[in-house]
Amino acid sequence: MDIFNRNVVLAKGGVRENYRHVSDSSTVCRTSIPLEIVEALRPREVYIADLNTLQGKGPLDINAKVIREVSLKADTMLDFGVSCLGDVDRALSIAGTAVIGTETGKLSVIRDAVYRYPGRISVSIDVKYGKLLKQDPEIPEDPFEIVKLLNDLPLKDLIFLDLDRVGTASGFDPGFLHKLTESSVHDVLLAGGVRGLEDLFALEGIGIKGALVATAIHSGVVPLEVMNLGLEQIKKDD
Repeated sequence: MDIFNRNVVLAKGGVRENYRHVSDSSTVCRTSIPLEIVEALRPREVYIADLNTLQGKGPLDINAKVIREVSLKADTMLDFGVSCLGDVDRALSIAGTAVIGTETGKLSVIRDAVYRYPGRISVSIDVKYGKLLKQDPEIPEDPFEIVKLLNDLPLKDLIFLDLDRVGTASGFDPGFLHKLTESSVHDVLLAGGVRGLEDLFALEGIGIKGALVATAIHSGVVPLEVMNLGLEQIKKDD
């Protein structure tokens, strides 16, 4: 879920100003209100990007109430542009997991956060136009070097976020992702590019432990049952 001004918008190619209300195109819901979507689709876990805070638009915590409502219905991972430890405290006051992205976060904040909240911090390796998004000079340009730095920390998991592929159903690089999973002691999740159910099976086969899926759900190419039953049960049913 990408939330902007208290409504869910559908991401496409990482160009945030072009995002539109999810109800404009979704085949599985007729609303863009976060809580109503969760109640209708009933996912076990939700990833939320708070686009207001990520972009510095609107009042502070404009989406806090709706995010807290969602977190009471499903396990919630929250990314709202963490840049300091206080941001982590705020995120974990309304969600179960705080996501620290390389786009806004610092390595020192990641280290401090994981020891304050072991098992409740995910790190997102953010890439756009083939380059790592980062502000902290301590964070390496090479994603594999980042993975090595994070291997000793008690993270919940890692997310590889390819903003160019978000909402595009353009696939992924299996060789790169397999190498990433082999380099990491943490579970690795993919965000961006999933085209359908076969992609989810392929990702499982190369060691990816989960995928952030929105467009494929709302377009109907990935069945809603995947969110609740998981891939193993889907295989048995087939």
